[in-house]
Amino acid sequence: MKRNNLFYLIIFCSIIFSCSSESDKSDGNTLKIKEKKIVNHDLDEVLAEGVLNVSTTYSATSYFLYKGQTMGFEYEILQRFAEHLGVKLNMKIETNINNLITNLNEGEVDLMAFGLTVTNQRKKEISFSSFVYQTHQVLVQKKPDNWRKLNWSKIEKSLIHDAIELIDDTVSVRYKTAYYARLKNMEEEMGGVIYIDTVDGKIPTDEIISMVAEGKLKYTIADDNIARLLSSNYPILDIDVPISLSQNAAWATRHSSPKLLEALNEWLIAFKKETTYYVIYNKYFKNKRNFKKRIKSDFYSLNTNTISQYDELIKKRAEMLDWDWRLLASLIYQESRFDPRAKSWAGAGGLMQVMPATAKELGIKDRSNPAQSVIGGTKYLQQLWQRFDSISDDTQRIKFVMASYNCGHGHVLDAQRLATKNGLDKFIWDDNVEQMILDLSHKKYYTDPLVRHGYVRGAEPYHYVQQIFERYKHYKDFIKK
Repeated sequence: MKRNNLFYLIIFCSIIFSCSSESDKSDGNTLKIKEKKIVNHDLDEVLAEGVLNVSTTYSATSYFLYKGQTMGFEYEILQRFAEHLGVKLNMKIETNINNLITNLNEGEVDLMAFGLTVTNQRKKEISFSSFVYQTHQVLVQKKPDNWRKLNWSKIEKSLIHDAIELIDDTVSVRYKTAYYARLKNMEEEMGGVIYIDTVDGKIPTDEIISMVAEGKLKYTIADDNIARLLSSNYPILDIDVPISLSQNAAWATRHSSPKLLEALNEWLIAFKKETTYYVIYNKYFKNKRNFKKRIKSDFYSLNTNTISQYDELIKKRAEMLDWDWRLLASLIYQESRFDPRAKSWAGAGGLMQVMPATAKELGIKDRSNPAQSVIGGTKYLQQLWQRFDSISDDTQRIKFVMASYNCGHGHVLDAQRLATKNGLDKFIWDDNVEQMILDLSHKKYYTDPLVRHGYVRGAEPYHYVQQIFERYKHYKDFIKK
C-alpha cells in the first residue's frame, strides 16, 4: 500500500511540476521557445497598399544626404524599382546592421536593400536576390605615420602581406557579419587563433575604416569596392591583402515573399544590363574625386547635422511660421536647390523663386539676396496660411499653402470648388483636392462655370507638394531637429 502511495505521490508531483513549468515560461526564469513568426505580406499586398517598405543603412554609399539632396547607391536603384512596380518608396534607416535580418523577417519592411554577402547560413534565414554587385573581402591596415618619408622596403616590412600573418593578432569587425564569419573560417583553415574584437553593430563599415586610418583600430576587413573608395581619402591605408574569393552581394526578402523576390530578380537582372546601372555604380564606388569632395563638405549628413549654408536663416523663419525648419528647407530646395542665383523660365528668381511683381509687394529689392528672398518668401507663405484658416488639420493646411505658392491661390480655390461639386472633401488635399488640381489641366474641368481662374498645369503643384513632403521625410531621417 505504501508503494502505491509513493507511486501516486510521484505522479502528482510530476503533474504539478509540469504545470508550473508551463506557467514559468512567462516569468523569464526558464527557457522560452519562441515560435517563428510567419509574415504573409508579399507582392500582392505591396501593390494593394501602394508602398514598398525598405530597410537599409545610413552610410557613405547606401543612403545619405548631400547638399540637401537624398543620395546613395541603394537609394537610387530602389527608386527605379519602386517606379517599375508603380508604388511609393518608404525608406527605413536601420542604425544597427545586426537588426536588418530580424526586421525583415518580423515584417517591419518588405525588402532589405543592403549589400549583404550571400552565405549558406544566411540563406536559411532570408531569400537573397540576384547579386547587386560582386566584390571580395580585403584586409584594411595602416601604413606607418611617417610612411611618405620611408623607402618602400621599410613600408613593406611594416605591413602584413598574407592573411596567415593574422594568427595570434587582433582584427576588429562587427559581430554577425560576413567579415566575422570569414575570420572564424580562416581560423579553421589555418589552424590558429585570430582574436576578434567585435565592434558595435551601429558603427558602419566606412567609420570602422576611418578608425583604422586614425590608429584607433589595428585591422579590419571590408568589401574591396568600399575599401578602395574610402582609401582614396586615407592614403595611409593599405588594402592590398585579399581575405576571400569573389563574393556576391545582394538584397533580400522573407522566405514567405516569393512573388516579390521573383519580381525583384526579373527587374534587377534586366536593369544590370542597362547603362544606367553602371553609371550609378561608378558614381558611388568608383568616382573617387566626387567622393573626396563630398566627405569634406559641411553639407554632407554623415559629417554634420546640416542641410545648407542657409540653415540658421531658415530656422528663424520657420519658427515664425511654426513649421519644422526641415520642411521649409525642403520647400526651398524644391524651388532653387539652395542656389540664390537660380531663375525659372517664368521669371521667378532667388532661393524661394519669387516673381518680380510679388517681390515688389513683399518689399524684396534684390531677389538674389538670400536673406531678402527667404524673409519675403516666408512672409508670402504666412499670408497664404491665413487664407486657409478653415482647414483644421495643420498638415493638410500646409499642403494647400504649398500648392498655392506653386500655382497660385486662385487655382487652388477652383480645385476646392470642383472637389465639392464632385463629392470630395474640399478641406483635404490628399486624394481629394489634389485630384481636382490635376483635372484643371483638362478642358472639361477648366471650362466649368465654377472655375474662375482657368487652365493650370495641375501636375506641377500635385508633384510639387508630394516631392517636398517626400524629401522632408528623408530630412527627418538624416537631420536632427
